[in-house]
Amino acid sequence: MAEATKRSEDDGTTAPAGDGDGLTHLDARGAARMVEVGDKPVTLRRARARATLRLQPATVTRLREGSVPKGDVLAVARVAAIMASKRTAELIPLCHPVQTSGCDVAFRFDPDGRRLHLEVEVRAADRTGVEMEALTAASIGALTVYDMVKAIERGAVLEEVLLLEKAGGRSGHWKREA
Repeated sequence: MAEATKRSEDDGTTAPAGDGDGLTHLDARGAARMVEVGDKPVTLRRARARATLRLQPATVTRLREGSVPKGDVLAVARVAAIMASKRTAELIPLCHPVQTSGCDVAFRFDPDGRRLHLEVEVRAADRTGVEMEALTAASIGALTVYDMVKAIERGAVLEEVLLLEKAGGRSGHWKREA
C-alpha cells in the first residue's frame, strides 16, 4: 500500500499519514484524515444501535394510538432512520460511504409508559463497518420523533444513543453486555 502523506501548511514538508496498522483519523502531525480501507477485504457487516426517548405517559399514549397532530410519528421516524443510514458519510466528516444492503427499524415502549426505544440494524457487504450508520439512523429516528411530538411535549428527552452489537470485519463480533 502506498504511504499517504500530508503536506504541512507551515513548512511545505510531508509526513506519513497514520501509524501503519493502527487505525487513526489523525496523521503524524495531528491533522484529520480518512482511514485507508482499500486493502481490507469486503465482508458482511452488521450493526445494531438504540436510541431512547423519555416522554410523558400521555405522549406515549398518543404515540401508541397514532393521535399525534403531525401524523404517524413512528412511520415517519422509521423512514427518517432508513434515510439517515444511507446518508451517514454526508453527516459524519471522516466516515466512508458505505453501500448499505438493509436497514430495519423497530420501536419498543417500556412497560412504565415513559420511554420509547428505537432500535436499528444496518447491514452491508463492504470494507468498513456500519456502526456509524446504525448510530446515525437511531439518532435521526429519535430526533424525528422529538420533532413530531414537540407540539404536545417540549420536555421530551433523548436519553441515550448506544451501539448494541456489531459483526464482521477484522475485529469480529462484539455485543454489549446487558
